[in-house]
Amino acid sequence: MAIPNWANRTVWTGDNLDIMRGMNSESVDLIYLERPFNSNKNHAVPIVPIDSEAAGAAFKGTWTLDDVDQAWHGEIADRNPTLYAIIDAAGYAHGEGMKSYLIMMAVRLMEMRRLLKETGSIYLHCDPVASHYLKTLMDAIFGAGNLRSDIVWKRSSAHSDTRLRRQQHGRIHDVLLFYTRSDRWTWNPEYTRYDQDDIDGFYRHEDSDGRRFRLGDLTSPDGAAKGNPRYEVMGVTRSWRYSEEKMQKLIDAGRVVQTGPGRVPAYKRYLDEMPGVPLQDLWTDIRPMGAQAKERIGYPTQKPLALLERIIKVSSDKGQIVLDPFCGCATACVAAEKLERKWVAIDLSPEAADLVKLRLLKELGVVYDVDRRLDAPCRPDQGNVPNYKTHKHTLFGIQEGICAGCRVAFPFRNLTVNHVVPRPKDKTKQLTNLQLLCGACNLIKGTRSQEKFVAVLVREGLRQQGEPT
Repeated sequence: MAIPNWANRTVWTGDNLDIMRGMNSESVDLIYLERPFNSNKNHAVPIVPIDSEAAGAAFKGTWTLDDVDQAWHGEIADRNPTLYAIIDAAGYAHGEGMKSYLIMMAVRLMEMRRLLKETGSIYLHCDPVASHYLKTLMDAIFGAGNLRSDIVWKRSSAHSDTRLRRQQHGRIHDVLLFYTRSDRWTWNPEYTRYDQDDIDGFYRHEDSDGRRFRLGDLTSPDGAAKGNPRYEVMGVTRSWRYSEEKMQKLIDAGRVVQTGPGRVPAYKRYLDEMPGVPLQDLWTDIRPMGAQAKERIGYPTQKPLALLERIIKVSSDKGQIVLDPFCGCATACVAAEKLERKWVAIDLSPEAADLVKLRLLKELGVVYDVDRRLDAPCRPDQGNVPNYKTHKHTLFGIQEGICAGCRVAFPFRNLTVNHVVPRPKDKTKQLTNLQLLCGACNLIKGTRSQEKFVAVLVREGLRQQGEPT
């Protein structure tokens, strides 16, 4: 576990990948990220109305392969071939937009795992369009056994999409993928209120003073075989959970009741003594951000403070460190400050740091010093860590780990340099005439031109028609 190489209440402006790569390993207790969704549209908070505190902030929700750094392809294939196979399959199933989005997310999620302490947790907030693909990414990076919950949050009231002429169910939920770094993680149980149906169904008995209670079993589930004491209580002989002395104290306190002659005595479990229902993986009790909500600042995807407070309460302790690498309108930062956690945040928008200060003042009534940084932190061990973004195994920084024939990503050692046009007449274009091929494609191509070679691959089903060369 490393000491953080940054100050509490730091907000970086810039690419979170570069910044996270400069952060010390195992230095964060909890990570929450809720953007960017692959929503097929870009979002921006308009400058008008001028009272919008988030005016000018924007984020990208549409992705193409042009948006993805070419080096990331080869990095993923080199570091985690299974992960790249998942991304490649998603590209075939859902298209290049999803593939590029997952590549962008994958390189960042790998860094987030490195940043988490052994007892750390991560919550990835996404929509159902990409949640199943992101879940497979998380399985490959964090381990399928470290999935703790697939949480559904009801983000909207019931509505109909018939105005869009859609013949489908209304879309009213988001997904929170909760993973941990290991099998040891911080956990603070939380309880929700009983609903009236539970109260009426289970706590249907009532004392003379109006206290509601339910009846609990006092007998031992294992009987005398496990050494539980056997004796008579109110004319009924059984093996009991408690010793005779403790049972008598419960009787004297009025906590044991017999509902009829000869019936087995039961324990009175009062409703007002129960903590509530243990938190489940369906969250319907946190209402979405209403148009008139006091905490609303005009950000299009702003999440309610109560949602982040729940996550931070459950999965971190006071004084621990929370990271939001896509901080947007700073809800996670505000929730962490309210709950006495340390926090750091990253966002591409320069307005993010201003939003943090504004919201802290608005929610807590205190002017906090926020450390604004444009530079990436410097890791003490950086000299021993590969700089994947400038990986030397690329072909002139253009073709990164992907075969120019079958378009499959391979570890670099499995690729060979090949000529696009065999024996070109123009020797001045020798560098641009080179490409990387896997061993199988190199054999198939032989002395063919690239055009004829690709036609063979398409005919044999090894490559899709029209896929870029």
